[in-house]
Amino acid sequence: MTIERIVLAFAGGMILFSLLLGWQVSGYFYLLTAFVGVNLLQSAFTGFCPLALILRKMGKSSGPAF
Repeated sequence: MTIERIVLAFAGGMILFSLLLGWQVSGYFYLLTAFVGVNLLQSAFTGFCPLALILRKMGKSSGPAF
């Protein structure tokens, strides 16, 4: 699995998980949803993704985006 697929799967999972927690536990978990969305948006324009840097240091292979 490439870095891009891991990043997208992780972001999607975090969004779904934080939406579930926001619905079941506290509305403050929606802030996590917003944070993940903003991070995805800024990485689309800047190419900088903290998770991609961590995965690269762990030795994961890179695809065309990161």
